[in-house]
Amino acid sequence: MGQRTVADTIREITRTHLTKNNGLLLGETISAVGWVNNTVPDCAGIVELPMTDVAGSGIAVGVALSGRRPIFVIRFQDFLILNGSPLIFYAAKSKELHNRGVPIFVRAIATDGIGPVHSGVLHSIFMHFPGFRVCSPMTPLEYEAVWADYMANDDPMIVSEHRVSYLNTQEMNDVVEEKADITLYAISSTRFEVSKAAEILRGDGIRCNIIHIVWLKPFVITNRLIEPLMQTKRGLVIDPGHEIAGASRSIAYELNQATGQNVIALGLLDRTKCLCPPFQNKAPDADSISEAVRVCLS
Repeated sequence: MGQRTVADTIREITRTHLTKNNGLLLGETISAVGWVNNTVPDCAGIVELPMTDVAGSGIAVGVALSGRRPIFVIRFQDFLILNGSPLIFYAAKSKELHNRGVPIFVRAIATDGIGPVHSGVLHSIFMHFPGFRVCSPMTPLEYEAVWADYMANDDPMIVSEHRVSYLNTQEMNDVVEEKADITLYAISSTRFEVSKAAEILRGDGIRCNIIHIVWLKPFVITNRLIEPLMQTKRGLVIDPGHEIAGASRSIAYELNQATGQNVIALGLLDRTKCLCPPFQNKAPDADSISEAVRVCLS
């Protein structure tokens, strides 16, 4: 038997929830197109929603209020916009205003390989609204930890998945170098690129610390985050979403305020995300991360 992938982990967590916890999974075309990249089991407890792109989250809210913790699958994060209203204006507010939690596990799936209305990374938007827990697990054990957190709390959770992670079997540990020049903080799919960037930079004599970020909200400042930065005195936060008003700038600000050190952000340019020339605007890769580090150190 091969090593367990992130997709395997999600599928087995889901199977257990649906068959033993009286859970439900809701989403559009769940049983079609490969069972959501092989992350959904063929079992009872699946509700195929109509392809309206606007009603699903309202149904999920109702399920959560009934006492059955729903998994709500959104195949493309861009569809969070259409589904956002019941999540933002009821699920996220209910606990504070009515003392009643609405625990929805929103699987918000991102990708880099589809066009301008199917490839967004929108976790930053939900960081803005009170009441959400927002995370971006990229490894099997991270996903298990995120699920355990969901089951231990009654808040709506935005789980920013990325298709690039689904075949991953490896855990991603922090790297703290002796006499490093800069500390890199990586989020979501950029975590797979930052290690490549560090190797490129090593060839130029530049040493990098690498700190992996799973939890975007709550974002808790810990020694794991700040001690490497205090040593390098320079940091770079990298996110596949848009940089302006995004996770990269928000977290860079938090780190700067906690340490007084120079921390900058790297994300998408302020243009439509697209992979097709001449409009190409893709998530930071190893080359663009390396270039941003050189500029930061110049």
